Amino acid sequence: MGHIPVISVNVGNMEQNPGFKVTIPMAIKAIQATVYGDVMMRCLYATRPYEKVPGSAELHKKWRAICTKAVSKRNPAMNEYRRIVRAIVKDFDELPRRPVKKPRVGVVGEILVKFSPLANNHIVDLLEREGAEAVMPDLLDFMYYSFYNLNFKAENLGFSKKGAFLCNVGIKLMDWFRADAKAALRKSKHFTEPGDIRHMAETSSKFVSLGNMTGEGWFLTGEMLELIESGVKNIVCTQPFGCLPNHVVGKGVIKQLRASYPDANIIAVDYDPGASEVNQLNRIKLMLAMAQKNLQGGSCATGAESHEEHTSSCGCGCGSHNDSHSGGSCGCSHCG
Repeated sequence: MGHIPVISVNVGNMEQNPGFKVTIPMAIKAIQATVYGDVMMRCLYATRPYEKVPGSAELHKKWRAICTKAVSKRNPAMNEYRRIVRAIVKDFDELPRRPVKKPRVGVVGEILVKFSPLANNHIVDLLEREGAEAVMPDLLDFMYYSFYNLNFKAENLGFSKKGAFLCNVGIKLMDWFRADAKAALRKSKHFTEPGDIRHMAETSSKFVSLGNMTGEGWFLTGEMLELIESGVKNIVCTQPFGCLPNHVVGKGVIKQLRASYPDANIIAVDYDPGASEVNQLNRIKLMLAMAQKNLQGGSCATGAESHEEHTSSCGCGCGSHNDSHSGGSCGCSHCG
């Protein structure tokens, strides 16, 4: 397969992409497309669990077609882009909703496992079937994180200060592209706006060093903190089995996060072709049971922490390092 070229867009200049050049119009449309997707995802996930008319939230298909047509034009149109972003939020915000309250569950983790339904066994659908609202941080935030890292590298690792300056210009440029989306979400009745990468870095630096830049690095800790600060205390940290960076900046900081935020209800779930889906389901259902109790006014933080430690191996509640019983009853106090 060596004859098939791989196109990679990265700030580290790791791939030269011979024969392919990223032009300014192409980069602009890429950012526009990312913001379109983030806004639709944010609005859809915050609407579908509450829709009064079943299937009404499927209007995202209409907007997906409109956005596809907009970014397929030869030259990007900023006025059209701003109009579409505002219209998406308005359209979802005006859908009839049922007056019910559901636990909100944040989904963070390794970027592929977090966003790909095939990789995370359709976790968003699972959460919604179980009576919860899924909250997914924006994809554009990962681009912010990649740019922001150059500041630490320039200050501590001898990297070019010019590169850090250009990346900060890139951050301000993304702020400009995102401004209309944030303003529309802020004015809406049912949606929340995304956070700021600088604030995310400041809060996460209290728990991990900003020098943790492998994979999601400190950004994963920052996402969990952003969710907690925005009122989303229930979090599923998705990770590929054996992913070392995630075990340090994801699973590794959960205990400290609980110490600082006692009402946080966080679990780490491994996703791997060899992992038992039943065990994953059991752990998520346990977290949701605690989320429902917390929503009704009960305090389950202590129980969540003790059970998380008890289930840190296989997730069924037996503490075993093998999943031969596939999440069934094993006789322990939690499995029965």
